[in-house]
Amino acid sequence: MDRISILARGAALAVFAPLCVPAQAATGNVFNPKISLILSGQYAHYSNDAEAEMPGVVLGPETEFKTSGFSLGESELVMESNIDDRFHGWATVAFENEGGETVVAVEEAYINTLSLPYGLAVKLGRFYSDVGYQNHQHPHAWEFADAPLVYRTFLANQLGDDGAQVRWLAPTDVFLEFGTELLRGDGFPAGGDQRDGIEAWTAFTHIGGDVGSGGSWRVGLWHFDGNAVDRRSGEDVETGFTGDSRIDGIDLVYKWAPDGNPLVRNLVLQAEAMRRSEKGTVVYDPDGSGDTSAYDGDQFGWYVQGVYQFMPRWRVGLRYDRLSASNSVANPVADTSLALLADDASTPQRYSAMVDFSNSEFSRFRIQYNRDESRPDGEDADNQFIVQYIVSMGAHPAHQF
Repeated sequence: MDRISILARGAALAVFAPLCVPAQAATGNVFNPKISLILSGQYAHYSNDAEAEMPGVVLGPETEFKTSGFSLGESELVMESNIDDRFHGWATVAFENEGGETVVAVEEAYINTLSLPYGLAVKLGRFYSDVGYQNHQHPHAWEFADAPLVYRTFLANQLGDDGAQVRWLAPTDVFLEFGTELLRGDGFPAGGDQRDGIEAWTAFTHIGGDVGSGGSWRVGLWHFDGNAVDRRSGEDVETGFTGDSRIDGIDLVYKWAPDGNPLVRNLVLQAEAMRRSEKGTVVYDPDGSGDTSAYDGDQFGWYVQGVYQFMPRWRVGLRYDRLSASNSVANPVADTSLALLADDASTPQRYSAMVDFSNSEFSRFRIQYNRDESRPDGEDADNQFIVQYIVSMGAHPAHQF
C-alpha cells in the first residue's frame, strides 16, 4: 500500500477522535472561517481529601484535581481557516473556572504552510508540541477525562509553547516523518525568567502503516530539552527550579475497525513511556526563607490504555499508569516540597475504567472511575468518580491520526 493510501487511512480513522466533522478541502473557506464552541462540565467525587501531591516529583501548574462536586470544565472557542492558497490559520481560546474565577487563555494561535515543496511543512506561533501521541490533542479529544500520570507530572498535562516547527514527510511507501521545534521555553518543564531566546527545543520522528484491511499503527520517538530559570511549581508555587530538564519518550498507537469502517466497532490501543532527567538547584521559599538544595533527578513513567467501541455510540476503556523516581536532593528539608522530591522509594500508580456514550459526533457523556495510588506514603488510595459531558457546537475539523 503506497504512502497516499496510508495517509487516507489515517484521515479516515481520525473519526475515532471525538467531536469532529470532516475538514473542508484545502481551497475552501478562505474568508469564511469554521467556528466551533466546545462545552464541557463534570461532577467529581473523591474518597481522599488530600492535596494533589506525588512522591518523587513536584507537580507543575494547573495539575490539581478536578473540583469536587459540580463544576464547569475547560470550554474552547475554536476558529480555523485557510488564509490563502499557501497558509492556514488556527486559534483556540480556552475558558475555565479556577478558584471561583473565570480564566481566559490563548491555548493555540498559529499559522502553518499548505504547499511547501519536497514534503516540508512549517508552523509558526503558539501550539501544542508534537512530542508524544496525546500531547497535541485538546482535552475534549482525550479518551479519558484526565491526563495520564506521566503527562501530569512531566509536562503539567500538556507541553505548549511559542515557537516554530518544521516537519518533513519522506517520499516513502510507509508513513515516515521527521520534525523539530524551536521554542521560547515558557512551557513546563522549562519556564521561569529570562525567556528572551530559544530556551527549549524538541525533535521527533513518526513511522506508521497498515495491518491487513482494518488496522493502522504509528510509532513515535522524541526528545525534549529545556532550560528552566526559577521555574515555579507546587502548591502556591513555593518551589523554584533552576537547571536543565530533558525528556526522552516513545509512543505506540494501533487502531482497528472492520474493513477500516469504525462506525459500528473499533479499537484504539495506545501506550507511551517517558524518562525525565533534571539537574540543577531547587529552592523552597514560601515565606522568603530560601532553603536551597542541589538536585539531580531521574524519573520514569508510562501508561497503557485501550478503548473499544463494541456497538454504535457506546465505548468502554481501561488504563493503567505507573511512575518511579531516583532523585538526589542534598538538603531535603522536612515537611517541604524538597522532602517530597527525596521521597523516591514509592511507585505511584493508578487504575482507570470508563464508559461513554456519544449520541452523535457532537456530544459525548462519560462515567469514569480511578483508583489513584499515587499519593505520598501514609495516605490512603483515592477512589475517584467523574461524570463528564462534552458537546460541540459548530464545524470542528478532523483531528490527526
